[in-house]
Amino acid sequence: MTAQRDAGKPLDGVNVLDFCWVAVGPMTTKYLGEYGANVVRVESVKRPGTLRSAAPFKDGVSGINRSAYFASYNVNKMGITVDMRHPRARELMLRMAAWAHLVTENFTPGTLESWELGFAQLKEVNPGIVMFSTSMMGRGGPMEKQPGFGPVLSSLVGLTNLTGWPDRDPVNPYGAYTDFIVPRFAVAAILAGLDRSRRTGEGVHIDMSQLETTLHFSAPVLLDYAVNGREQSRQGNRDPGAAPHGAFRCAGDDRWIAIGCFSDAHWEGLQRTIAPDGSGWPYNPDFTTLLGRKAKEDDLERLLSDWTSSWEPGALMETLQSSGVPAGMVNDCRDLFDDAQLQHRGHFQWLDHPEIGPYATDASEMHLSLSPGSLDIPAPLLGEHTAHVLKDLIGLSDDEYKSLEEDGVLE
Repeated sequence: MTAQRDAGKPLDGVNVLDFCWVAVGPMTTKYLGEYGANVVRVESVKRPGTLRSAAPFKDGVSGINRSAYFASYNVNKMGITVDMRHPRARELMLRMAAWAHLVTENFTPGTLESWELGFAQLKEVNPGIVMFSTSMMGRGGPMEKQPGFGPVLSSLVGLTNLTGWPDRDPVNPYGAYTDFIVPRFAVAAILAGLDRSRRTGEGVHIDMSQLETTLHFSAPVLLDYAVNGREQSRQGNRDPGAAPHGAFRCAGDDRWIAIGCFSDAHWEGLQRTIAPDGSGWPYNPDFTTLLGRKAKEDDLERLLSDWTSSWEPGALMETLQSSGVPAGMVNDCRDLFDDAQLQHRGHFQWLDHPEIGPYATDASEMHLSLSPGSLDIPAPLLGEHTAHVLKDLIGLSDDEYKSLEEDGVLE
């Protein structure tokens, strides 16, 4: 299948040689493909992308092309297979680099250099090349070679220490939490690099530390420590500046609503909703101020839970929001696919994959008015576009391609 692009996307004509794997890198280059870049994902038959073996699989049946995880993060990309340990792979990748405007990778630092494909070598064939490298710790320093895993990074940046309940062990945030933070920073850095290259003709190497990137999420607690010497700790669902603040049970099986009162106006709206006649427990003098509510937070949460437990969460959310109270139902996956706001914005896009069949993936959260992105092509089968890319995009002859194929380079 040949990748086709609609005209008018902001990154039309930008060519990307993508060595990224697992999640951070593929999520980053998915954005680029959505907005028009020609992204060529390099894998190997001998070492396919890690996410190809990650559940969930279509119908619960595993297979190299059946991972929904891989399918979601590799939309709008072309896939080729190259055995990077083969002696002829370097020459082939240098030809690809001459075609590319951007090379992306998220290996352990030094991997591309070991293949003699570091930034210095790429600049020799393409002086304006932008190279984007991201690793867990960043390049240089005593820990640059530490392998990157989301749960490990969540712990290193202090997120795990802040997640959970005060009287319990620390808990890792959901999944590889940090993997979903870094790509948003990465795209901005890449666009800046491409703009600089376009203006100056000079290439640039971007070295992004996922540790330092994720630390931005910890800014409030870091500032509190730096300014006040105070070490914040696990608080469950509570917040020092709000009460009530948490998830409260609603009617139904495992149905909940999140409520947070950060101001007197929020609390007064909650009072009016619970007791329009101005009587009852919401008007207990102990609950008048934030400090009073914090002092009696256990009692407050118990009383509020008793009240919310008879409500359907969607109806309660609308009722509270109409009274100026920050509230949101705790959605599950079914709720999200049925969500009217997400449907209106077209967030979930359906694509037809040769093996998986129809599947949903999430579109960019950024809508550009004059040049919107779109998800047009399902994730590639392993090596699906090797012949197209090497022959049609970089101009290998049939004989050159056959020679590489017979020599085992394209594996």
